[in-house]
Amino acid sequence: SGADGEPLQEEDYFLSNPYHLLRIFSSQVFQDSSEEKNRRKNSLTHDMEKHCNIEIAAKVVRVSTNQNEGEHEKYRLEGLMESPSVDDDGECFSSILLNSTSLNVEAYYNKAVNYTLMVTFISFLQVLLLIRQMEHSNTQSGAAKVSIIMIGQQAIMDAYLCLLHLTAGILVESLFNAFATAAFFKFVVFSIFEMRYLLAIWKASRPLNSGEGWEIMRRELSVLYSRFYGILLGGILLMYELHNFLRPLLFLMYSFWIPQIVTNVIRDTRKPLHPQYILGMTATRVAIPLYIFGCPSNFMRIEPDKKWCIAVTAFMGIQAAVLLLQHYLGSRCFIPRQILPEKYCYHRKVEDSTNQPIDCVICMTTIDLSQRTSEYMVAPCEHIFHSGCLQRWMDIKMECPTCRRSLPPA
Repeated sequence: SGADGEPLQEEDYFLSNPYHLLRIFSSQVFQDSSEEKNRRKNSLTHDMEKHCNIEIAAKVVRVSTNQNEGEHEKYRLEGLMESPSVDDDGECFSSILLNSTSLNVEAYYNKAVNYTLMVTFISFLQVLLLIRQMEHSNTQSGAAKVSIIMIGQQAIMDAYLCLLHLTAGILVESLFNAFATAAFFKFVVFSIFEMRYLLAIWKASRPLNSGEGWEIMRRELSVLYSRFYGILLGGILLMYELHNFLRPLLFLMYSFWIPQIVTNVIRDTRKPLHPQYILGMTATRVAIPLYIFGCPSNFMRIEPDKKWCIAVTAFMGIQAAVLLLQHYLGSRCFIPRQILPEKYCYHRKVEDSTNQPIDCVICMTTIDLSQRTSEYMVAPCEHIFHSGCLQRWMDIKMECPTCRRSLPPA
């Protein structure tokens, strides 16, 4: 039928119709000997080797196109396909109802390539953000403040994205180079940078074990890596079994900032994450799901879900906002003081009964105890230091510079 549903003449139909092969046709039947027919009937692949007639009775309707399709027309095919067998073996397959829409392959490939370029650019930004964060926490004390669960969860997400893009490149051979490039950059992010950072956090959280023998270190490293890849494979099986609940599972995976928020509250840590890392990772992590579930012209042709996109964006924004509040106002700024545990006070008054000068062992200068208590800090072991000196020292090691006793958070 034409644009207005009116029937076209046969000549106009074949000139305007993109489905030039739409007709009733028959496959060529080769005359086989009776011996060859019997051999094929007794084989396991007999049903696949039958010669069939395929008859299609359908109509083509031009549908409205949007601006993203350009000058290419879009058509819908509706009808019935049947296949009676050439031999006396009944039908090759049951009747099939046809209801399909034409696809502009060139525009589809362009969208897929643009998507892979976006993923590659996002991966490059994430590498820069990880380097910035690793420089921010390059000391043992700084690395120990970072949640190992938070980094591990992001590494698992990047591993999944690497596998998905590599699988997509294998399935669509013409787009293999584009998807393989995106998969390679995701592989670099999780296998080199995030796993290296994960190992640094693990070493910082076990300072006593780091000086032990190589056998113990290797055993504990094997346990760490086996847990990581065990969770990775278990997550794949879980998503396969619960594929109908994919969006709630994705919503759960994008709660990776919560372990860091809880760690900050429990340990009362000071500025474990750089603000650029928090904002940059939040923006780059949410970009891919927003494209898949929010872009109406995405190359996967998934129907947009605005409510889910708004929910996941708000969820990520709330997590990032809490982390920024902890960075600037304190790790426990949003928790009522009544329920907070008692915290050690470094700025307490010291009675100097000997009238002898006390030197700071960090900067080797005299401490004036007659000044305000904010000018000096007293450790639980009664050793006294300048406030700035001890705070800079605690950013490197959480132990007393004099007696090596563990220090509580300031």
